[in-house]
Amino acid sequence: MDKGTFPLRMIAWELTRNCNLNCVHCRARASAGPHADELSSGECRRIIDDIAAFSAPTIILTGGEPLLREDIYDIIDYASSKKLRCVIAVNGTLVDRENAQKLKKGGIMRVSMSLDGKDRSVHDAFRGVSGSYDAVMGAARIFLDASLPFQINTTVTRLNVAELGAIYDLVREIGAVAWHIFLLVPVGRGVGLKGEELSAAMYEDVLRWLYDREEENKIEMKVTCAPHYYRVVKEKGGEPKSAGCLAGKSFLFISHTGIAQPCGYLDLACGDVRKEGVRKVWEGSHQFARLRDFRNYKGKCGECRYLRICGGCRARANELKGDLFEAEPYCSHGERAI
Repeated sequence: MDKGTFPLRMIAWELTRNCNLNCVHCRARASAGPHADELSSGECRRIIDDIAAFSAPTIILTGGEPLLREDIYDIIDYASSKKLRCVIAVNGTLVDRENAQKLKKGGIMRVSMSLDGKDRSVHDAFRGVSGSYDAVMGAARIFLDASLPFQINTTVTRLNVAELGAIYDLVREIGAVAWHIFLLVPVGRGVGLKGEELSAAMYEDVLRWLYDREEENKIEMKVTCAPHYYRVVKEKGGEPKSAGCLAGKSFLFISHTGIAQPCGYLDLACGDVRKEGVRKVWEGSHQFARLRDFRNYKGKCGECRYLRICGGCRARANELKGDLFEAEPYCSHGERAI
């Protein structure tokens, strides 16, 4: 493996599985803690040192709800002192003017929150707690006042697909700088949504609709967990901004106990950064090496002309077909390579 070919560009770091919501699609099944064996403050600092010693990725501090960690601001301050770009994913319920200022002062570049419905009924049902929609609306106003940029994430299922247009309008209305759309990966608590995921044909329709919205250029957009979106972009004459599925190629997930995975949705242990260090895991993991070798990809993904700009979702293949190298289950594209 040519180590220089796969620079580490983004890390999603699950600082805790402690959470005050019970989202129906949560990959981590996050819930009220405590949760055993979470990384200590000292271990978090050592991991930050490991990262800064060989790379300069964007780090997404996530959970659970990372604001539930008492040392969250110390972790942010330390990462910023190492010149690492940090963003944070929160659910909005714990945001107030004081901690918004602390996040900004600590060096957080952007905050992400989720909206999975155009109003209280759908969003609160997704989140499992009444009032979560109002919390996001309130947090949006606080971040605007603090001049701290925030983005909105939306997970698409049959439960909210009809509302996407209204959510798109709402995201812009409340002042978000970006809209990131996630196509459901039915893992963790999300297995309970099997039957509510979109069909392959519905996915295709949604991806084409999203392309048209992105072309309007009214807000920054990114489609996540749908690498075949970049095939759609190519087919429509656009230039893909990403290489599709980045799991294990430029993206690393670190769990609350230090276990490295290709992404949060693909429950595949690729090393223990608590014991081995981040660089050793990133550059030496056998599992990552396999993901980086497209000769391992099977079925129509392995034969597709768009393999290198898509790659298919390995987490969906693993969950629904029992083999992470099988074809993306929710892609309707059947073209063979020529």
